[in-house]
Amino acid sequence: MSRANMPNRYQLAEFGALLAEPARAAMLLVLLDGSARPAGELAQVAGVGAATASAHLKRLLDGGLLAVHVQGRHRYYRLADDEVAAWLEAMALPRAPRLPRPQGSDPALCRARTCYRHLAGQLGVALCDAWLGRGWLHSDGGGLRLAATGAQALAAAGIAEPSSEQLLRLAGRGCLDWTERRLHVGGPLGVAITGAMLDAGWMRRSQHSRALLPSDEGLRRLAQLGVRLDEAAH
Repeated sequence: MSRANMPNRYQLAEFGALLAEPARAAMLLVLLDGSARPAGELAQVAGVGAATASAHLKRLLDGGLLAVHVQGRHRYYRLADDEVAAWLEAMALPRAPRLPRPQGSDPALCRARTCYRHLAGQLGVALCDAWLGRGWLHSDGGGLRLAATGAQALAAAGIAEPSSEQLLRLAGRGCLDWTERRLHVGGPLGVAITGAMLDAGWMRRSQHSRALLPSDEGLRRLAQLGVRLDEAAH
């Protein structure tokens, strides 16, 4: 988040108040996968009735954490943007960064998952570390950028060339990973990289959670790009 977008103390207090209600927190967490969901589904997730869910959703909309898409008579709620997702993901960080991973954490979620719509978990951190080390990612005033050598490597590994070329025009940012306590690639660049890998069949979405499930071929292709899960494990 840029300094210009940093909240003042009153906005930060309001953000904390919005998260302090478990039903609202549940609604926000289920939307971290980048989906848009109707009020009825969010009410069920939060364990509240329709009227209570409506009041919570209005509070979240007024607070700037949610956006709504109207399609005919239906309203679908989603996170306002990836800055909100980054805040939510970071808020889950334990106070002590050197502690072991939280007990009860889903191994599949820790391995690879979506943070909003970009790759997080062990695989996301390993990708960020490896590509920074190879010079395929670099930081400039606008955030993280993919170098031309990185786009060429992706194309050689099987990512469609138009997609790899489009990635050069996108900016990303370092997003703090709540299970790994290190950075993965967020922002538009992170979203596009993840989408390209899903399109290529390197991983697929779980039907039951935010987990992303790498295929054997995907792991082999990622290893060609220096991304190995065993190097990311603690």
